[in-house]
Amino acid sequence: MTVPHWIDGARTTGASVRTGEVFQPATGEVARQVVLAEQSDVDLAVASATKAAREWGDSSLSARAKVLFAFRQLVHDHRDELAAIITDEHGKVLSDAAGEVQRGLEVVEFACGIPHLLKGEHSEQVSRGVDAYSTREPVGVVAGITPFNFPVMVPMWMFPIAVACGNAFVLKPSERDPSAAVRLAELFSEAGLPDGVLNVLQGDAVAVNALLDHPDVAGISFVGSTPIARHVYSRGTANGKRVQALGGAKNHMVVLPDADVDTAADAAVSAGYGSAGERCMAVSVVVAVGDMADQLVPAIAARTRELVVGPGTDPTSQMGPLVTGTHRDRVASFVDSGITEGADLVVDGRAHSVEGQGFWLAPTLFDNVTPEMAVYKEEIFGPVLCVVRVPTFDAAVELVNANPYGNGTAVYTGDGLAAREYQRRVRVGMIGINVPIPVPMAYYSFGGWKDSLFGDTHVHGAEGVRFYTRAKAVTARWPRQSGIDLGFPVHA
Repeated sequence: MTVPHWIDGARTTGASVRTGEVFQPATGEVARQVVLAEQSDVDLAVASATKAAREWGDSSLSARAKVLFAFRQLVHDHRDELAAIITDEHGKVLSDAAGEVQRGLEVVEFACGIPHLLKGEHSEQVSRGVDAYSTREPVGVVAGITPFNFPVMVPMWMFPIAVACGNAFVLKPSERDPSAAVRLAELFSEAGLPDGVLNVLQGDAVAVNALLDHPDVAGISFVGSTPIARHVYSRGTANGKRVQALGGAKNHMVVLPDADVDTAADAAVSAGYGSAGERCMAVSVVVAVGDMADQLVPAIAARTRELVVGPGTDPTSQMGPLVTGTHRDRVASFVDSGITEGADLVVDGRAHSVEGQGFWLAPTLFDNVTPEMAVYKEEIFGPVLCVVRVPTFDAAVELVNANPYGNGTAVYTGDGLAAREYQRRVRVGMIGINVPIPVPMAYYSFGGWKDSLFGDTHVHGAEGVRFYTRAKAVTARWPRQSGIDLGFPVHA
């Protein structure tokens, strides 16, 4: 079986002669192949989108909303199917996959309100007989380049809003788990979306760079690692495109001495090991203030050892495998380096075994990690949780702010004043107060600071609407003005 593109309303392999392997992570077996786009495939997808964007951009807001409502219902009806596709190719447990589909649905529901979201501003009588107003118009063809860890949710952070705003969209999903994107496109087509408004282009760096260079692509949305985000932003903006490129993370959870130990330990384990740590919002560093680590580390360790690791389809499993063998080996190499550099390995997940040859690495816990160690500095993107001990609240804030990433952070405390001070002082885009994974709701926007974001616009929410539209200001006078005046216009 080969996973195809979706171009102009139909499955197609196009001109693609190259393919990539898609694994079933729980068994380690190759489940299927995926076509990898050539330049001609990119040209075909963009041409389809360019043609469709003209008519779709002229469609009424109510017509767009009607299609979005139908799509929302279809995704809801097929949520179990979509979750199963995610689990099959990514490996995360079914309950986690179902949650991903739900968070994507919330953005579709937000986009259903597009008639309200695109309301402009109006001012009467800015000068005698003159009115001024603003509109927001679609930018044309936009593309989304999305990661393997959320093959449904992250694309749905992008294309429902882009399409609702009147654009056509070319989606380049991860080649590691490509099937969900094609199924979403089929459902959107079933909902009444015209052919070409949403195209799915399977591929690797060839497709990415071709989209970044294509003159008919007006904007690029990206979520992935920081090195690739930097490349996407630099190359896309050099070609005159608007770009929102969300990069990597090293999310810290600060635990103050007054925090409830059991609550904080539950949160650290849930946020650190959920989805095998393959989340850009996963907690990878617990910052224990004062003597809190003496109680917190044993509590985290006890919970970590009790986690059930197994196939995502097994309802008793709490954590599944990693996405590929190569990635599993990379994560294991960080465990090796942590030991070499002097961190205390409290729980070692490397020895965990599950029947079969899947890509397994169980939850791993380090204590006494320092900022100079690779396990602290690098984005591991796996089930490796590090505890850093600091003496004071100020030292915790300094540690978080010194880190080059600024995606998400959390603070656990019962002290409202300390939480407010942390919120105000920390240089991070998304903050949780006694909430370990502070992913905003769909009507807010998602994005970090520093090396976690290139560009100034976050995804979904109001900022998503602004990214996928251009503002137009209109000044109108009726009837016709007479007389010549070469001076700069001044309203009076």
